[in-house]
Amino acid sequence: MSATWLRRAVRVAVLAAACLATAATAAGAITLPPANTQFDYQIGGAYTPLSEVRIVDRDRGASPVSGKYNVCYVNAFQTQPSESEWWKANHPELLLRNRRGEYVIDEAWNEILLDISTAAKRTAIAEIVNGWIDGCRTSGFDAIEPDNLESWTRSGGLLNETEAIEYATRLARHAHSDGLAIAQKNTSELGEVGKRTIGFDFAIAEECNVYRECGEYTAVYGNQVYEIEYTDNGGVRNFEAACRDHGSSISIIYRDRLVVPRGESGYTYRWC
Repeated sequence: MSATWLRRAVRVAVLAAACLATAATAAGAITLPPANTQFDYQIGGAYTPLSEVRIVDRDRGASPVSGKYNVCYVNAFQTQPSESEWWKANHPELLLRNRRGEYVIDEAWNEILLDISTAAKRTAIAEIVNGWIDGCRTSGFDAIEPDNLESWTRSGGLLNETEAIEYATRLARHAHSDGLAIAQKNTSELGEVGKRTIGFDFAIAEECNVYRECGEYTAVYGNQVYEIEYTDNGGVRNFEAACRDHGSSISIIYRDRLVVPRGESGYTYRWC
């Protein structure tokens, strides 16, 4: 064995060790939410959480809560109603249109779907949304909740699952590079793809008890699933049934559909 070869081998080994250390450091910088503990879903407006709450999920425009694990809500696949005009004025080419040239809208929330149908558009949209993720990091959040992952199912066939996966993977990589964990929001049909391919770290599952799909999330994410049941779909009996069935394993809360702040008409919050 020549001395030159030995020096090269040592150099390669050192570089490999450095790379492994860097990867471990990056992974260690991401803090996952505490499992099976009380959380509060405040995307409809921020308010002071109960003292026993350990996880708070708020809109990216709100501030995190000191002493809590904070999740930053980002509408990553559709426009917020209040931001639709901004998108139309600044990035109309990134809004999905049907064959008649009309905006494709999620009628339930009056949100225009973002057009992730091409690599170029996914790149452009990711640059905008990743800027929001950077803002969440700067504000002091611990994790990201990118909403409307399943928007392809509302696109009338203009978008597909493969495009959503590719785009979501970009967001997950960026969140991790910022030291932030990232949640899979709904979309149980992804199965292991959400964690293994995209890189989601935990799941926020709306109404999974109503649709009998909670087990599909726990099969992938174990007890790091955070379930929200609503007053207008299944009601309190559904919430109580979920608590009896799997409330000892994962976090479950019961909220009003508009998730309004405490003190406003319609506010509902329960936890088990």
